[in-house]
Amino acid sequence: MEVSFLRGLVLVVLSARTLGDDGTVTFVSELSSKPAQKLSKYGWYGSVRLQRFQIPEDTAIARWLFSVTKGHNFYCGQHNVTIHLRWGSPPVINPTGSEFPNATLWSPCLTLTLPVTSQSSTTFNLSDPAPGDWYVAAHLPEDDGRIEQKGFPSCSFFFQPQLSIRRAVDTPELQQGRPLSQTAAPDRPARLKLHVPEFASSLSVSVSGCSSDEAAASGDCSLVLRLGSASLQQDPLTVDCSGTACSAEPSDPPWDAWLRVAVESQVNRTVTFSIVSNYTVGCKPQSVGLKADDDINLLRGNSSLPSSAAAANSSAGQDGITSINGSASVMTPLPPSACVWSIPVLFEEVDVLSLRYTPVGGPNVSVASTHPTLLAYPVHTQATGGTLNLQLTLNTTNSTLGNSSSVVACLAPRAPVFQLNHSLPCRTALFGGYGAAVNMSAPKDVIRLPFPQSATWYLTLQVVCSSDCGDTSVVSVVPEVFVSACVEDCGTYGECRLMRSYSYLYASCVCKAGWSGWGCTDGSAAQSYGRQLLETLLLTLSNLSFLPAVLLAVRRCYLAEAAVYLFTMFFSTFYHACDQPGVAVLCIMDYDALQYCDFLGSVCSIWVTILCMARFRDLFKHTLFVLGALLIAMSMQLDRKGLWNLLGPILCAISFMVAAWVYRGVRRRRCYPPSWRRWVFFLIPGAVCALIGVCLYIFAETEDNYYYTHSLWHLLVASCVVFLLPPREREQEELGWSQDWRPSGTWSWSWRPRICGYTLCQNGKDELYTVT
Repeated sequence: MEVSFLRGLVLVVLSARTLGDDGTVTFVSELSSKPAQKLSKYGWYGSVRLQRFQIPEDTAIARWLFSVTKGHNFYCGQHNVTIHLRWGSPPVINPTGSEFPNATLWSPCLTLTLPVTSQSSTTFNLSDPAPGDWYVAAHLPEDDGRIEQKGFPSCSFFFQPQLSIRRAVDTPELQQGRPLSQTAAPDRPARLKLHVPEFASSLSVSVSGCSSDEAAASGDCSLVLRLGSASLQQDPLTVDCSGTACSAEPSDPPWDAWLRVAVESQVNRTVTFSIVSNYTVGCKPQSVGLKADDDINLLRGNSSLPSSAAAANSSAGQDGITSINGSASVMTPLPPSACVWSIPVLFEEVDVLSLRYTPVGGPNVSVASTHPTLLAYPVHTQATGGTLNLQLTLNTTNSTLGNSSSVVACLAPRAPVFQLNHSLPCRTALFGGYGAAVNMSAPKDVIRLPFPQSATWYLTLQVVCSSDCGDTSVVSVVPEVFVSACVEDCGTYGECRLMRSYSYLYASCVCKAGWSGWGCTDGSAAQSYGRQLLETLLLTLSNLSFLPAVLLAVRRCYLAEAAVYLFTMFFSTFYHACDQPGVAVLCIMDYDALQYCDFLGSVCSIWVTILCMARFRDLFKHTLFVLGALLIAMSMQLDRKGLWNLLGPILCAISFMVAAWVYRGVRRRRCYPPSWRRWVFFLIPGAVCALIGVCLYIFAETEDNYYYTHSLWHLLVASCVVFLLPPREREQEELGWSQDWRPSGTWSWSWRPRICGYTLCQNGKDELYTVT
């Protein structure tokens, strides 16, 4: 029998009838858990650990357990872990208090703070949570800017969220116009649900006929009626039924959705009552029939259709709108079943987190003062990781708007807002919205919503006049709605990065050059162009300190070492020229290739220098050069930022050098190197430079001082090479190579092999042969 374990999601369904809690409803328990993830200090949204939970319909209670454990045993002090919770989309957070881009709006989320020393946990309970996706984000306090080297021990904390829910499986359903008798007790509320159809214009839920076992209390409801779910951003609609009857009538009810109805007793007794729901479908558009040829022709861009055929199928063009010269300017009367002019919208998926919505009849949309104009934009779960953008522009060419008139717009999820006015908020009874307005003095308005909720968003447009609208009957506007990965692509000083949490994709801006904010528009701590140029020059020109090392190696006949130093100097210069966060950037090739060559050259320079100090035979030394370079290249490909990729070759080369020096010292019965001047003026200063450079590289570098600490690291490494590179070997000719100075002014190199301790002489004279 095959047993498989799915890490990260444990689903346990305990089907048990809980008659002690509710005599008519059966509850089941579902548990889900996510794997522990290592927390990071907050620098940008990529530092956040994001988890997604699914809460099903009819969930009565949701209980989250948030656990944080320390990863090492040494003392790290107390740290505060911040946890954010939001329904429908990832939480929009701002721990640093930076500015958001203009016209960027968002809804708040629940924030919890958990102090942690070694291990801590906290719980959060929510009754009647909204069904759908819930997102949990966690992070450590703001990053202090210290650059931690990978592989070096540091404080680490791991965050693991878990969820336990109680879900009702047989909740009674309220039918249209059919009273239902229910009972509510203090510890046992009545739970029901009702379905609101699409295009509903009104909804009412009424409670009446209250009675109790106590005769004195007959006719007194003493109940609380709650309509809707808890979503942290919006509480359910609550009505106090302290009299004989009550009714809840939410304005602009959600379309095509299930609503929860809960009735609770306010007194310590059981109350029996009757409850009924009624709704009116008053916004149903005109039927377009079953023929879809006109729709296909519109999708193909066919403009040869007669205007009468387009008007007959109004939902394929614009419901109740006739197009003249490409702009919707004449509005026909609405059918009796409609309360808005509905305009179909073409949904186009361009790329990852890139969607575009276009009105089928063209970019221009007609708006009147008598009835609202409605457009629907479905935003699926895959698009909630981006930014929903609305750009509303008044078309001043084809229409004229009075000075006292304006076009008011409301963008709301799950339900359209029909009451549009400057004095009324853009919201429904259960969900909030976002308002916009354009007029002749301000013909353009923009709304940006980072991480929009997964729902159908409805845009309602209507002409509103302060007095009589007069001749302003129909105006034309251009609503541009699209989903982008980031706000304005993060601007000049930001980069939009795509991130993934399991199968969920989301995007955020990572800022540079001191800029901050959700769209990298907060320049309160931005670096000036002069400082950016100074950082670039310091990090690049400091690599010229390798020139003395290259010249010294050539002078001492260490040609392989000189080639490595030259390689390091070249790629380190152009890597740092390409790695700058601001606008003073120069990239001669791909960034990843430059980084790889820089890291490879730096470690190989240290490797060949230490092996050169060991004074091995050329054959053995160059064999170690090649073998070490291959192993270093492999390790850099696996993890180029690992600390042991630097320390490993250094320790290995030092062990080779120490073994060679000890061997020579024992054989000669004296200290090696024998000269005290070599120790005092070269080896000890070189070792001190190397030690200071390594300490700066590992412990002292931060994001603020990186440009001068890392430049100092370049100088120290180059100085270390100059000090530690050994002098030319005196027995170099005995190793096989010889050099002669020719009268022509050039050097002549020749190879004379050694056989059995003897060097074969080479006769430079030409031999003459006589042929007989």
